[in-house]
Amino acid sequence: MQGTELKGATFKYIESELYAYPDYQREIRQIRDEIIHGQGEVDENIGAGKNSYRSPGQPTEIRATKLEANKRLRRLEEISNAIERVYEQLDDTQKNLVHLRYWSKRGANWEYVADECFVSRRTAFNYRREIVYAIAHLLGEN
Repeated sequence: MQGTELKGATFKYIESELYAYPDYQREIRQIRDEIIHGQGEVDENIGAGKNSYRSPGQPTEIRATKLEANKRLRRLEEISNAIERVYEQLDDTQKNLVHLRYWSKRGANWEYVADECFVSRRTAFNYRREIVYAIAHLLGEN
């Protein structure tokens, strides 16, 4: 899991993605809803007549193409999927650590997280490292 050493900036970047994961879930839903349920392009061609070009009458295909073409959506889904795949492999203690440190409103400090997980501070840091490295590996960052 720990193949090569991560640069400090990369480690912090992956951690920032962990912190942002709940926000990413909301943003993914919002982008998908905007594409699927409207917020479409405004037709500014006020002189459109019979012979003017318009998009084909296949709204399902157009929406599917927009979903696939949206780079922000694809990146958010890639990050979210990597986090979810790693999270699914964690034991209950490690899952609790992720919730307390990264996804709780108060962003608990490491001493509190270690106490709540019934592990030493060193073990909590080891779990952190393993989790970040696993996510980095799935994202191709190491």
